[in-house]
Amino acid sequence: MSGVSDLERWKLKRLIKSLEAARGSGTSMISLAIPPKQQISQVVSMLTEEFGNASNIKSRVNRQSVLSAITSAQHRLKLYSRTPPNGLVVYCGTILTDDGKEKLVNIDFEPFKPVSTKLYLCDSRFHLDPLAGLLEDNTKFGFIVIDGKGSLYGQLSGNTRETLHQFPVELPKKHGRGGQSSMRFGRIRLEKRQNYVRKVAEKATQLFITNNAINVTGLILAGSAEFKEELEKSDVFDPRLRSKVIQLVDVAYGGENGFSEAITLSRKYLDNVKVVQEQELVTKFFDEIARNTGKISYGIDDIISALEDGAVETLIVWENLVAWRVEFQDAEETKTVRFLRSEQEQECVNAVDKVTGAQLEVVSKEPLVDWLAEAYTNFGTSLEIIGDSAPEATAFINGFGGIGGLLRWKREEFDIQESDSEDYFDENDPDDEYAEFF
Repeated sequence: MSGVSDLERWKLKRLIKSLEAARGSGTSMISLAIPPKQQISQVVSMLTEEFGNASNIKSRVNRQSVLSAITSAQHRLKLYSRTPPNGLVVYCGTILTDDGKEKLVNIDFEPFKPVSTKLYLCDSRFHLDPLAGLLEDNTKFGFIVIDGKGSLYGQLSGNTRETLHQFPVELPKKHGRGGQSSMRFGRIRLEKRQNYVRKVAEKATQLFITNNAINVTGLILAGSAEFKEELEKSDVFDPRLRSKVIQLVDVAYGGENGFSEAITLSRKYLDNVKVVQEQELVTKFFDEIARNTGKISYGIDDIISALEDGAVETLIVWENLVAWRVEFQDAEETKTVRFLRSEQEQECVNAVDKVTGAQLEVVSKEPLVDWLAEAYTNFGTSLEIIGDSAPEATAFINGFGGIGGLLRWKREEFDIQESDSEDYFDENDPDDEYAEFF
C-alpha cells in the first residue's frame, strides 16, 4: 500500500489516547509543534525567552514545574541540528498518575506526514490538534470515467479530488454512411473501439503505476455504456490495476460531471475498503482452519512460541486486545518474561517463581499489542492490527481471543483438533457465531 501504513496510524492513535488522558497541576505541560520550514534555532530562542518569563511566576511549585518542562523541551531540541523533513512534535511536562504521584513525560518525534500547524502552549494538559490533523485519511483512490465521447482519470484523497488527465474521442456510430458495406463498417468500428480501450488502458498504467508500484489503494471504473466492462476484461488492462478495481459504477454523464457522480455513488465502497481488507485477511485464517492445514496458530502462548520459531508469516491482532507483557526479576536480578491475559493480571501482585518459589518483582509492564507493534520485525513476520467492524473480525475476536497467526509451515506440536483451549470452536455447532464462516 502506498502512503502511510495502518500500523503507523494505529501507533499515533494510541499515543493520542494516552496523551489525552494526561493531566498536570498548574501550567506544567508543554505542547510544541514545529513545521518543516521553521528553524530549530528560532524555537530555541523562543523557549529561552519563555524561560525568562516563567521565572517571574509567583507560585513556587508552578514556577518550578514550568521551568522544568521548558528545560526538558530545550534538551530535546538539542538532539536535532535541523528541523526534520516532516517537522517535529514535542510534548514535555509533569503529569499526575492515577495514584496521585508526579511523573515527567518527554516525547519528541518526526511525524509520518508534514506538520502544518505551528504551536507552542503551556497548559495543564497536552494540546493534540497537530496530531489529530495527521490522522486525516489521505488514502488515494483512482477513478476512470469512460464512455463513447472520451475518458477522464481522477484521484480522490480524503475530501480532495483531482483530475489527472482527460481526452476526447470520436468513434463511429452504430450505423455507417452510404457507400460502405456493413461488414467493412463493422470492422472499422470494432477496430477503433479496441484502439480506444487500448489507449485508455495504457494511460491508466502511466497514471496509476509509479516506479513499478501501484500508487492508489483502489480503482473505480465508471461510465454510461459498456466501455468500463470492456476495459476491465481487456487483455491490455494491466493485471495489477485490475486487481485493485473496487467497483464498476454506472453514471449518466462523462467528464467532470461523471467524475462527481462516480464519487457520490462509490462512497460506501471507499469507506469500507479497510473493513473489506480485514474481512479478506480473517477469512483466509478461517479457510486454513476449514482445510485443516495446520498452518494457523492462536492464543497468546502458542503465538509467542510460533513467533520465536520464526513460523508466523502474518500476525493478526485485535487493536483493543487486553493482554500484557510483564518482565519480572528475582532477588539475584535474574529476569523472566510472562505474557498475561486480562484475567491473569493479578499475577503481577505477589508473583513468585514457579520453580523456586522465590518472590518476583515487576520490572516493566506494557500492553502486549504495543510490544508486538515494536518487536514484530524481530520475528520476521508482518503485523496486521484489525478492528471489530467486520463480522468476520468479531468472530475472530470472540472465538480465538483476538490474536492469531498464519504460519509458514505446520507446527507438529500444535494441532487444532486436539487443542484443549476453552475457546475451541465447533463448526457443526449452530450456536458458535463463527461457525458460519466455514
